[in-house]
Amino acid sequence: MKVAIIGGTGFIGTHLIDHLLAAGHVPRLLVRPGSESKVERGAECELVPGTLAERAALDACVRGADAVIYLIGILREFPARGITFEGLQHQGVVDTIAAARAAGVGRFLLMSANGVRPDGTTYQRTKFAAEEALKASGLTWTIFRPSVVFGDPRGRMEFCSQLNKDIIGAPIPAPLFYDGLLPQQAGAFELAPVHIDDVARAFTLALGEPRTESQTYSLCGPQRLSWKAILGTIAAAVGKQKAMVPAPVFAVRAMAGLFDRYPWFPISRDQIQMLLESNVCSENDSFARLGLTPTPFNVDQLGYLKD
Repeated sequence: MKVAIIGGTGFIGTHLIDHLLAAGHVPRLLVRPGSESKVERGAECELVPGTLAERAALDACVRGADAVIYLIGILREFPARGITFEGLQHQGVVDTIAAARAAGVGRFLLMSANGVRPDGTTYQRTKFAAEEALKASGLTWTIFRPSVVFGDPRGRMEFCSQLNKDIIGAPIPAPLFYDGLLPQQAGAFELAPVHIDDVARAFTLALGEPRTESQTYSLCGPQRLSWKAILGTIAAAVGKQKAMVPAPVFAVRAMAGLFDRYPWFPISRDQIQMLLESNVCSENDSFARLGLTPTPFNVDQLGYLKD
């Protein structure tokens, strides 16, 4: 099967290509000119030069494909550089749907995110709007909503590597965020980290499984872990004992309000809000429905942090 991938040079795309090739598929990637070196197995893929904003390149990428996978997602937007949630997480999906329809490609897999909703942050709203556009498109769709994804970053941005760099490796105690005035619940909000290979397996399986059509899968790992527990596991994986202190979120929000427009500031107001909401699956049965067993989050699985 020939699979057109939009967003194939990122963290998830790089691992997904390995799984697609192992299953005998032919990945075709839309690649920004100058970024060809980011495709680790480029000789085994078809590369189409161009950007999401170039309709001719988008048409060329999906033409003749059996399926389209849209992976693009960003954690922060920088409008001055043309990086926006609306452009990349919603309008980009709309444009790719139009290209797929014009090319007669009926199968479309979308990477969304756990917790998306129409009244949330801009990140959540645009992801939700993309889902709705796909459902209304007339294409045969499958939507995946992963929680935070961990695994070997291969030089790209990844959840645990970022926390190790920004928090565990910092010379100050790790912040246990809490809302309100009292710190009893500091760092108690929960996440369900999901391994990158499990996400890639789910996408690859869906290409050949009719039972996954018109289905939405929330992909969470097998554990609900507190922020404090996750930081402790990352610290243990790199051989450190990390001091942790309660951190009132109003102070972090105030700083983010001043500085989150700058790439050097580590977190945005929306990211803070989504962290405190927790990121776990209310019905954690998606992997069982897919016939897959998710990987646990533990020190053994975080060996890549020592590299």
